[in-house]
Amino acid sequence: MIDFADRVAIVTGAGRGLGAEHAKLLAARGAAVVVNDPGVATDGTAGEQRPADEVVAAIKEAGGAAVADYGSVAEPDSAQAMVDRALDEYGRLDIVVNNAGILRDKAFHNLEWDDFHAVLDVHLRGAFYVTRPSFRHMREQGYGRIVMTSSASGLLGNFGQANYGAAKMGLVGLMNVLAIEGASKGIKVNAIAPIAGTRMTQELLGPMADKLDPAFVAPVVAYLASEACDLTGEVFSVAGGTVSRMFVGLSPGWFKHPETEGVLTPEDVEANLDTIRAEDGYLVPMTSQDEIQKVAKLLLA
Repeated sequence: MIDFADRVAIVTGAGRGLGAEHAKLLAARGAAVVVNDPGVATDGTAGEQRPADEVVAAIKEAGGAAVADYGSVAEPDSAQAMVDRALDEYGRLDIVVNNAGILRDKAFHNLEWDDFHAVLDVHLRGAFYVTRPSFRHMREQGYGRIVMTSSASGLLGNFGQANYGAAKMGLVGLMNVLAIEGASKGIKVNAIAPIAGTRMTQELLGPMADKLDPAFVAPVVAYLASEACDLTGEVFSVAGGTVSRMFVGLSPGWFKHPETEGVLTPEDVEANLDTIRAEDGYLVPMTSQDEIQKVAKLLLA
């Protein structure tokens, strides 16, 4: 059985929705959890509530260990204080679940600078601010698990979410680099692209929201946050009880050897589009070196 005895976790945006379910499941399996949530509205504007307190109370009532943190991930000092809180309170930090997020949806031609920056500040910069001090500690202890919360809006796109999509795809890039840099230090870094009925998605999902309980996503996060997980640098679509891997594929493509067949031209690209785009025999590169090796085999053959 997967458990988190003697493990310490930070879950951001954990006062409601997905984050609350992640925090409660990790705690139920033995982790001590720093439940972070500043209690803001879905657009990031200030609120009066302290939902983190409710999650902490539920965890403690069930016999678990948790403390509330009200800092904003978008502020570097608050993010550092969150990590310090985990270390001061529990003496270590093993797991970070970057879940905090806001929405400011607008069609691109109507998107204002403030709306763009606000979303990136929470999703992408916020994950960086929390993860960097956590990553440094994990390197020293030789163990860590980091879970990013991406989205199909970044991986595939969605109308009216240029800011959100850019931030969510940026998290995949951050994950890819940290997976490589953490490999020799026992740190695994993965991402989920969840679909769940929460405050942020209720209007988008309509009647489907009732079938997409956030509790169905938390088990995947728990696995990726566990010692049992040997995967790193992978993204999983999670929704309503289904779990699927999402990945970047590289097709065999079409090759014109510059030394024997001449320089590639725009007309070559047009004439060979079907071959270039054909998906048969694709490979799944795990690092940029895999792509370079594919090219090298052709040029050096």
